[in-house]
Amino acid sequence: MVNVGIDTLAIYSSHYALALPTLALAKGYEANKYEMSLGQCTMSVPPPGEDIVTMALNAAQQALQGIALQTIEMLLFATESGIDQSKAAGLYVHHLLGLSPRCRVVELKQACYSATAALQLALPFLRENPEKKVLVIASDIARYGLDTSGESSQGAGAVALVLSANPRLLAFEPEYGVVAEDVMDFWRPNYRDEALVDGKYSSRLYLTMLEKCWKQYQSLSGRGIHDHAYYCYHVPVPKLVEKAHAYLLKINGQEKMTEAAEQQFQASLHYGRKMGNSYTASLYVALASLFDNVKEDLTHQRIGFYSYGSGCVAEYFSGIVQPQYQRALHSHYHADLFAHRTLLSYADYVNFYQFPYVKDGGEQTLPVYQTGLFRLTKLQQHKRVYEKIEPAWQQHHVEPVQAAL
Repeated sequence: MVNVGIDTLAIYSSHYALALPTLALAKGYEANKYEMSLGQCTMSVPPPGEDIVTMALNAAQQALQGIALQTIEMLLFATESGIDQSKAAGLYVHHLLGLSPRCRVVELKQACYSATAALQLALPFLRENPEKKVLVIASDIARYGLDTSGESSQGAGAVALVLSANPRLLAFEPEYGVVAEDVMDFWRPNYRDEALVDGKYSSRLYLTMLEKCWKQYQSLSGRGIHDHAYYCYHVPVPKLVEKAHAYLLKINGQEKMTEAAEQQFQASLHYGRKMGNSYTASLYVALASLFDNVKEDLTHQRIGFYSYGSGCVAEYFSGIVQPQYQRALHSHYHADLFAHRTLLSYADYVNFYQFPYVKDGGEQTLPVYQTGLFRLTKLQQHKRVYEKIEPAWQQHHVEPVQAAL
């Protein structure tokens, strides 16, 4: 069987962020409240003119460096922050990236799980067409509403995965465990801009579904807890991942979280602690974080993946890191992205959050903020107008309130 998997990947997140101590103090709490309860230090905040399309474009532009665009014959866009009930967000991306007209473009939705669904749908195509590549993009903005219990776990980000035969980064193994159940732990009706969530119930389901799909994966693969060198999880908040790994150890007969077990997943949380929740992107942001922040050579190491999407679908699967994977990483780009973010004051964060986009088809020209190489420039006659821009045109409208993280 031909090896198929991730040839390269890149992430993108907003150039603006809110430090969670700033949020805590604004709410009248101790400064370290959210860092202690969530395991997170900042959350990305998109400015006006930044949406799932611009974030997707920035991630994809980086991931596609050195890739022949004519080899991309499928673009799968995973999101639960959809901007249109009919047109796939990926079509804007397809146009602005200059991909070939011979390309299937589809948008997928199932809460935070759909990027994994996109990946699994792409792999058989690549086995049958090993000379082709597939671009999978996951892009989301997590919104729970101001002054809600979920406000501190918001975030934004995108990841672009170039999938191929004989990949440079990671080859997926064929065994997987997948479970679907109809539950109401998190949802967003069409008439709402913010999600509804039963947080405690959702956290319990996250663990329950982990056990179910792990046991199925274990039965099919014959692999145990010690057959995986590292683990990546969907990251609603980092603390939940810590609980999940402890739970996985427990159901496999290991009652205590050792320092060695901690090292199996902590590097994967480095970016999530800075971005907050990125929904469909978060599992693969965790993979990028693992690649960029683990010091040892990962060649031939097995990584376990847990994908969870509320509502719910969960899947467990694995992959093997390929030789010379370091040559396909975008570590310096990711480091630069986080090093040059602007930290917002609480008032500026609220202004960004409450920016009034027109919803009646009227014309609206959007203010210019730092949005990478792409921006949403205006809304006109119920249409979204995007453009590619030059870095020199970017303007900072919000001054940093402290050193960027």
